[in-house]
Amino acid sequence: MAILEVKDLQTSFHTREGVVKAVDGVSFEVEAGQTVGIVGESGSGKSVTCYSLLKLIPQPPGRIEGGQALFKGKDLLALSENEMRKVRGSQIGLIFQDPMTSLNPYLKISSQIIEPLMIHEGLSKSAALDRAVAELDAVGIPDVKSRINSYPHEFSGGMRQRVMIAMALITRPEILIADEPTTALDVTIQRQVLDLIKTRQEELGTAVIFITHDLAVVSEVCDEVNVMYAGRFVERAPVAKLFTTPKHAYTKALQRSIPALQEKGQNLYTIPGLPPDLTHGIEGCAFGPRCEPEVGGENRDHATSRPPLVELEPHHWVQQCPGCVGG
Repeated sequence: MAILEVKDLQTSFHTREGVVKAVDGVSFEVEAGQTVGIVGESGSGKSVTCYSLLKLIPQPPGRIEGGQALFKGKDLLALSENEMRKVRGSQIGLIFQDPMTSLNPYLKISSQIIEPLMIHEGLSKSAALDRAVAELDAVGIPDVKSRINSYPHEFSGGMRQRVMIAMALITRPEILIADEPTTALDVTIQRQVLDLIKTRQEELGTAVIFITHDLAVVSEVCDEVNVMYAGRFVERAPVAKLFTTPKHAYTKALQRSIPALQEKGQNLYTIPGLPPDLTHGIEGCAFGPRCEPEVGGENRDHATSRPPLVELEPHHWVQQCPGCVGG
């Protein structure tokens, strides 16, 4: 049974250049213990989708225009700010993309990691410190008792990311949102961070929403994947099905862009063109101008009205544009 049901989520940014529909009618579900991926190019709306669920969109210029986010039957989008504070960091945790800018450089790690426990669980400072030491030890911080009083700049990038994971999980949330947690980390540290998230997820039974642009990461950590483009989902499927039988041209193009899949000596494939300017309304297929015959179907006629997301096969949903799916 789903613990989170997102229905027709719509988030816009009202700017001088126009209204940017960053998230335009997104729906998905997350079950307990499941890892759901949201993948796409930068600017596709992945992070805005998840920040909208926690009402972390700056307002103005942002505005959640419509939809529902039912967390155990309770609509997060209808909660007051005081009610949301009881959810954020307690029932839903968040790992931000850049730990150096997310951690307060003026505060010791100890002060930052015990704050959720003191606010949400009412623990004393000493009891919270004991929990913090145990959690930092669980995520692999060496010599915790001496390093817990260090400042963020005294940790490496990988260690800061471990601190962020510990902070997000210390209250045992039911859902963890991981916003590109391996960005700017070298390959070895990426592997350690991914293994750590998976291990802690299994230990705590936490569901994970994993945001990334890296399909290689998606193939390893996710159970189900949502492919996002220009504020909309264009394909949704279990991870094995998405990689073996992708249907949408954008999904195929993303897979062709994985360097490890390129033939040795061949030029690396890149998707032509740029994502659309979302200040201009997109009525038809957003990917049409970038769709090449190698990834699209034989039918080159792209939808002139918004293509619906349809279930072509059991649990395999695709945005039904004739030019992108070949039918």
